[in-house]
Amino acid sequence: MNGVTNSVLQMIRHLELRGHETLVVAPDAGGAAQPAPSGRTALLPSLPMPAYPDVRVALPTTGRMTRVLRDFQPDVIHLASPFALGWKGQVAADALRVPSVAVYQTDVIAYAERYGVPGAAPLASAHVARLHRRATLTLAPSSASQQQLAALGVDRLRRWGRGVDAERFHPERRSEAWRSSIAPGEVLIGYVGRLAPEKQVDDLRVLCGIPGVRLVIVGDGPERARLERELPGAVFTGFLGGDQLAIAMASVDVFVHPGESETFCQTVQEALASGVPVVATGRGGPLDLVRSSVDGWLYRPGDLDDLRQRVLDLVGDDAKRRSFAEAARESVRMRTWESLGDQLIEHYREAERLRPLDEAARSRGLPRPETVQPPQRRRWRRYVALGDSLTEGLCDTSRMAPGEYRGWADRLSHLLAQGVDRFEYANLAVRSRRVRDLVSEQTPQALSLKPDLVSVFIGSNDLASHGADPLRLAVHVEKAVRDIRATGADVLLVAPCLPAIRAARIFARRFAVYAAEMRRIAAATDSYLLDVAAMPALDDRSMFAADLVHLSSRGHRHLAYRAAEALGVPDAEALGLLDDALHEHGRDDERRGSWFTVHAVPWMWRRMRGRTAGDGLVSKHADVVVIPGGETARRRQQS
Repeated sequence: MNGVTNSVLQMIRHLELRGHETLVVAPDAGGAAQPAPSGRTALLPSLPMPAYPDVRVALPTTGRMTRVLRDFQPDVIHLASPFALGWKGQVAADALRVPSVAVYQTDVIAYAERYGVPGAAPLASAHVARLHRRATLTLAPSSASQQQLAALGVDRLRRWGRGVDAERFHPERRSEAWRSSIAPGEVLIGYVGRLAPEKQVDDLRVLCGIPGVRLVIVGDGPERARLERELPGAVFTGFLGGDQLAIAMASVDVFVHPGESETFCQTVQEALASGVPVVATGRGGPLDLVRSSVDGWLYRPGDLDDLRQRVLDLVGDDAKRRSFAEAARESVRMRTWESLGDQLIEHYREAERLRPLDEAARSRGLPRPETVQPPQRRRWRRYVALGDSLTEGLCDTSRMAPGEYRGWADRLSHLLAQGVDRFEYANLAVRSRRVRDLVSEQTPQALSLKPDLVSVFIGSNDLASHGADPLRLAVHVEKAVRDIRATGADVLLVAPCLPAIRAARIFARRFAVYAAEMRRIAAATDSYLLDVAAMPALDDRSMFAADLVHLSSRGHRHLAYRAAEALGVPDAEALGLLDDALHEHGRDDERRGSWFTVHAVPWMWRRMRGRTAGDGLVSKHADVVVIPGGETARRRQQS
């Protein structure tokens, strides 16, 4: 178990939850090997690494690797900390013409230098550069690793950090009983990680012998016997995992990490989540994690006197430790694995867009493009929105009369109207409508209005029904989209998502399958796509109204700007952030304690009686209305 393995396991869980299939190809460690917790696993024959036998290296033939991957038919190949096995994976990706995403997680070059193999570092540098330049996309976990790879000539670098389990690693895990079992009444300085040369754990010798302080080393590895001799008085717990590790992490007073070759340093992030101030070297991954004088200290790399002084500063000041601890916990509040998983899926999609361009560039002898250009904005003049309550704007009461709603589509129409002399807009969405209503009523009505842009956001009511088939629903949506595209109008297709609440999990798989179908339809019909299911920001409950189903005004604002961004509106993201900053978004008191009776029970009662909230209602803009655009607004001002 290490940071790379943990990251892979977290992503497998997330991908499976989002409805994707996974195959893990890894070295076979014999009796110690375990299959992935979900998905498929292919374990390949391997050999122990001479200097570190716990690490296994697999060297399959290119043919075997290609066969394994061809049988699975992947859409994208994820190379986790690639070097030997990863190189074979990249070669197979090229043979199969499948996009690859290489994740830089291990500083192999620094490891080669640290282990002292003659001539190994230049060879490692050349191999790392060649592999990552060949990958469709490279993800680096920190600014330091980005700079390192850029210096090697690696292009297409994207930043992708690591999530943290903020429920497991929590200040409440602190245990006085555990502390007493280690060193009663003493200040505990903790290190967690592998006991290997590249971690530089022997630098912690400068902390031994400080009165009233006990050094606690959590972990195991080839250096343990030597470190036990060189760190007198230190407590070595051996390997800890799960809740035992979380208790140990939260129970130390200061966390230290001296390693200078960390591309990210996940244990630093876990310490911060545990509410423990950190002292780490000012190089590599910790530079992006530790805020000096806020939640910890970064000491000068290699300066062990500075390391000692930084630790003493925290050991001798209880108030500062408490202040740093509070800031530490707050710093990781938004770094969830779910958010990072959705970001990774977006990187996969970018790689899918880039791979065909690479093939075309290679066939013409041209350099590959750095990225896919964002969509070019068109000057649409008549926009029609189709859908259910989410597009009707339910719960977006911002600046509206009682009983009236605004909504993301209304907001989008104003963004699209800018710079257009006469912009017309209709909203045919009605709450509780289903896919059958899209096909039989809304699409024909929309086509009669002769739009040049139509948004389609529907399916949630169907998917929440008993026995819903997301694939069959998608067939009907595709027909509607193709009918619209046949007229020459553009389509903005919106893939729905579920709110981040426990009650919604029973629908997670069908929503994920449906969202995947919306992506397929968008690609097949050359439509614009707004992938709501891949927006980490919607994990924030303030994006949802009191019923935890519909979007709040903040959620509608967010969706409108993301839609504008997908349609190529300039500076849409920056405008959205500014708009969000100008609004206060608290939570309704109604959410607490009364959600079931206020919202869930009426919904179930309507379903049992075969009724919906939209019975008898008509769309709010059945015919087009004129939205003042840039030219119209200026003329009014002049007159």
